[in-house]
Amino acid sequence: DIMLDRATEMRDMGKVIDIFYSGGIDSTAILYALLERPEVERVLLLNRTVAKAEALAADLDQNDTVEVGSMADSGIADAGLVINSTSVGMHPNEGESPLVDASLLHADMLVADIVYKPQKTRLMEEAEAVGAKSINGLGMLAWQGARSFEIWTGIMPPVDRMIAAALERFKEQLEERIGAALEAAGAPAGSPALVGAATRPEFGDYQANGVMAVAKVMKTNPRQLAAEVVAKLDLEDVAESVDIASPGFINVKLKREWLDAYLNEALADERLGVPEIKKAQRVVLDYSHPNLAKEMHVGHLRSTIIGDALARTLEFLGDEVIRHNHVGDWGTQFGMLIAYMDRLEAEGEDTSVELADLEVFYQSSRKLFDSDEAFANTAREYVVKLQSGDEHVRSVWQRFIGESLKHCEEVYEKLGVTLAREDVRAESAYNDDLVTVVDDLRAKGLLRESEGAQCVFLDEFKNKDGEITPVIIQKSDGGYLYATTDLSAVRYRANEVGAERVLYIVDARQALHLRQVFAVSQAAGYAPDSCSLEHHPFGTMLGNDGKPFKTRTGGTVKLMDLLREAEDRALALVGEKNPDLDESERREIARVVGIGSVKYADLSLSRTTDYIFNWEKMLSFEGNTAPYLQYSYARVKSIFRRAELDEDTISGTISVGEKAERALGVKLVQFGEIVEGVSRECYPNILCNYLYELAELYMKFYEICPVLRADEPVRSSRLLLCKLTAKVIARGLGLLGIGTVERM
Repeated sequence: DIMLDRATEMRDMGKVIDIFYSGGIDSTAILYALLERPEVERVLLLNRTVAKAEALAADLDQNDTVEVGSMADSGIADAGLVINSTSVGMHPNEGESPLVDASLLHADMLVADIVYKPQKTRLMEEAEAVGAKSINGLGMLAWQGARSFEIWTGIMPPVDRMIAAALERFKEQLEERIGAALEAAGAPAGSPALVGAATRPEFGDYQANGVMAVAKVMKTNPRQLAAEVVAKLDLEDVAESVDIASPGFINVKLKREWLDAYLNEALADERLGVPEIKKAQRVVLDYSHPNLAKEMHVGHLRSTIIGDALARTLEFLGDEVIRHNHVGDWGTQFGMLIAYMDRLEAEGEDTSVELADLEVFYQSSRKLFDSDEAFANTAREYVVKLQSGDEHVRSVWQRFIGESLKHCEEVYEKLGVTLAREDVRAESAYNDDLVTVVDDLRAKGLLRESEGAQCVFLDEFKNKDGEITPVIIQKSDGGYLYATTDLSAVRYRANEVGAERVLYIVDARQALHLRQVFAVSQAAGYAPDSCSLEHHPFGTMLGNDGKPFKTRTGGTVKLMDLLREAEDRALALVGEKNPDLDESERREIARVVGIGSVKYADLSLSRTTDYIFNWEKMLSFEGNTAPYLQYSYARVKSIFRRAELDEDTISGTISVGEKAERALGVKLVQFGEIVEGVSRECYPNILCNYLYELAELYMKFYEICPVLRADEPVRSSRLLLCKLTAKVIARGLGLLGIGTVERM
C-alpha cells in the first residue's frame, strides 16, 4: 500500500518504474490492489508468461498484457528493465513488437511501453537531434521507452530518470548473486557474500569475503566451499573472470564490454549512475544546535559540517530529510541577557550595535551580574517572568533570539551549509510538553523519587557494584533538565513528524546522556521499534598543544573569525601562485578553497577521532586535502580549455583499454556504493577517501595515457573519461558541501 500510494501520487515515470521494479512485490498482488483503487483508470498487466497474463486479463476484464522475458536472452544484461517480451493487444510502434516497462500509472498518464528491436537508425537520429549524449546500451533502451511513451500519451518523460532506474548498484547485484550461489552450495539462507572492492587490483575488481565465515559455520573447508559457490555462480554477463584466492576469497574481474557500457550510461545520467534508494525514509537530522546566548565558535564546526554533509547525501539518495537545529534559547543565562538588553534600551542605547558582537555583549552582562547585586536579582526575576510568559520579557527575549539567529545565519552562509531559519526547532519549542513528559513517565511507573528529584532507574545503567546511574527528569526544585527536553523532542520527532530515523550529530562527550534518553524513550514507548534513534558522535578539534583549540590568549575562537582567516590565507596562496588573475576571480577562488579546506580537513578524518587543527596541512596542494581535489577538477577543465573544446559537444563513447584507464573506470563504478555507505554509516570520510583515491588514479591515467595527442576514437574516449571523472569529483565534493572552481 505504501508503494502504491507513492506511485499513484507521482507524475515521474522513472520513479514509478524504480519503486515497482525494486520493491520485490509479486506483480499479481500489485495488479489486484491497483484495480481496487478508484484513481487508477488503466493498468498494464505484467506477468511471467503470456498465458498467465491472458488469464489475468480475462479475470480482471483488462485487455493489455505482456510477458516479462529473460533479460539474458536480450543481450543487455542487468538493465533493470524488462526486454525480449511478447505483447498481446498492446499498441504497436510502427510495426515493431513492443516491450513494456511500467506496470501502473496515474489516470492522466495511462501506460508506457519500450519498443524491442526498434528501427535503431531513426531513433539514433532523433536522440542526436535533441542532444541525447548516450545512445548505446541502457541509454538507448531508455530513449526508446521515452519515445514510445510520447507516442502513446503525447508526453515526453525524463530520459535521465529512466536511465537512473536502469542503473542498479553493481555491488548490490553482486551481493545478491553470490549470496544466491552460496545458498545453492548449501550455506544457510541469508548468508552474506560480503562483497567489496578488491584490496589488490591485480586480483580483480571486486571480492567476496563471506565464504570463510560461512565455511566455519558449516564446518567445511573454505576453499572447497568457494569452489562450489563459483561452480553455481553465473556472472558471464558482467565478469571477465571469477577466481578463488586462498583461503576462500572469490575475486571478480569485470568484463570490459560491461564496464564500457556502465561508464557511458553513467556519463549520460545526471545522477552519474547513482540510483535513488529503494526504500526512502523520513529522516530527522539534529545538528549544529548552537547556544544562542553566545556567538558560534569552533566547537560548533564539526556538528554543523558533518550534519550538512549527511543531509546532502541522504537527500541525494532520495530520503526526505527534516533538519532540526535544536538551538539553546532557554535557561537562567537568558534572564541575565535580556535583563541587560532591557536595561540598555531603557537608557536609550542602540542594542543592535551592542549585539553586533554577541561575545562582548555576553561578557558585559556577566560582568554586571557578578558586580551588581540589584541587577543580579533583576536577572533572576526575568528568568521567572520568561518562564511564566510575561509579555514584555518574552518580547525582549524574542528580539534577542532574533539578533542571535542572524549571527548564526551569517556563519551558515559563509560556511556554505544548508541550514535556514525555518530549520530551527529550539529548546523552548518543547517547554509546554515537559509537564506531560513527567506525568506520562509517572503514569507508566517509570519515575521514582531520589533525594527529592524525579528519576528513571534502568538496569542497563547498572555499574559493577550493582548501583544504577539514574536519569534525572525533574530536579527537586521542580526544574527540568536537558533529558526532559530531549525526551519531549523524541516524542515529537517519532510521532508528530513521523521520523523513521533520527540522527543526532552530537559531541562524543554526550554519549551517556543520549544513551539514557534513547533507553527511557524506548521504555516509555516514545519511539516505536520502526524509528531508529542514532547518536553519531564526533571528537574534538585540538590546538598544537593537544588541548581544545583556543586563541593565543586562551579565549574561544569565533567560528566566523576562523572562516575569514581561512579565506585570507587562501587568498595569499592564490596571489602567490597566480598573480595574473584579476581581483574578483582571486577572491572567489580563495573563498571556495579556503572554506573548502577547513571543511575537508575535518570531514576527511573519522568523525570519532580528535584532530589537531593545522593551517599548512589543510591548505596544502598535496595529499588528501580539499585544494588537491579542487586542483584535480580544475586540471580536467584545463584540458578542454587548452583544446578549445566544448565538452558537451564531444561525440563518441568511453572505451577503457589501457590498464590506467581501466583502473580509473572501475573506481568510477564504485561511486554509488560509496555514497550509499556514507548514508548508512554516517562517516563522511568514506567519501573523502574515495575522492582522493579517484583523483590519484586520474593523475596516473593522465600521466600515462595521452589525451589530446591520442588518435581518434581513443582521443574522444579519453576526453569523455576525463569529463566523467570531473563530474564525479564535483558531485562528491558537492555532497560534502565543498565547491569547485574552473581554474586554480
